[in-house]
Amino acid sequence: MSRSRSVRTGAWTPPVPARTLTAVSADGARLHVEVHGPEDAPAVVLSHGWTCSTAFWAAQIRDLAADHRVIAYDQRGHGRSPASPACTTRALADDLEAVLAETLAPGEKALIAGHSMGGMTVMAAAGRPRFREHAAAVLLCSTGSSRLVAEARVVPLRAGRVRNWITARVLGSRAPLGPVTPVAKSILKYATMGAGSAPHRVEACARIVHACPRAVRHAWSVVLDTLDLDDGVRRLGVPTAVLHGASDRLTPPVHARALAAALPHCAGVTELPGIGHMTPIEAPEPVTGRIRELVGTYVTGAGPVRMKEGA
Repeated sequence: MSRSRSVRTGAWTPPVPARTLTAVSADGARLHVEVHGPEDAPAVVLSHGWTCSTAFWAAQIRDLAADHRVIAYDQRGHGRSPASPACTTRALADDLEAVLAETLAPGEKALIAGHSMGGMTVMAAAGRPRFREHAAAVLLCSTGSSRLVAEARVVPLRAGRVRNWITARVLGSRAPLGPVTPVAKSILKYATMGAGSAPHRVEACARIVHACPRAVRHAWSVVLDTLDLDDGVRRLGVPTAVLHGASDRLTPPVHARALAAALPHCAGVTELPGIGHMTPIEAPEPVTGRIRELVGTYVTGAGPVRMKEGA
């Protein structure tokens, strides 16, 4: 099964976009971009995390595209965006700026939501002129700005140098992930999802993560190992909401608390009990509901939108 097909079949498949385009980053890297929903609707930009793709946001795209213009793109080397030798936080910021320039009119405002490495992308771009031109508000979802390896709990050992050493090698492994087997799903669920995650959601995450080329997975793991975007958090002058899973082992709640304390304009912290790192797939209704609230408050000015029943 091809990499493209493996993430575009099943319950996690995003709807067919209204249009697709290619954004070209500062170094020439080409980025696959999808635009969903009405062209005249309020804009939402979705930036996915490490080893994921636009398919990761399928539930949000389906819901929001009814009355929002949803812009989702594949990070370089992920999904349908070709790999690039430049794997840095600067490149992440360049890429986001390229997507904003390609999809938004001059001065047009949007909510920008980033999950995991997508949130780090937002932090890296916080001081950029193009980001400041277009960001009305931000949602940082299951992410952190530094000390990712030191705080991660994917290895069940006490904090310290031994755990850090093992964690760095597990996350940075060059080994192929192989087919999506029951064992592979169990490992992925333990590391990235809450204990109560439904089997079809685990399957969705596994299909998406296993589709990421191992060279890309390793290259970006090196960046995450030494990440320090604390200054970027302090540069996020727009209203910024934080959302995280209480059972997140990759970016535990300590990161959410640190972000909230450092943000110049924190627009609230949402903690989802029993949820792990893969919040948009594990808890799609609360994530989508929070996006809608932020758009209503900061993009359209219509005020907070009530979350759907059961969210």
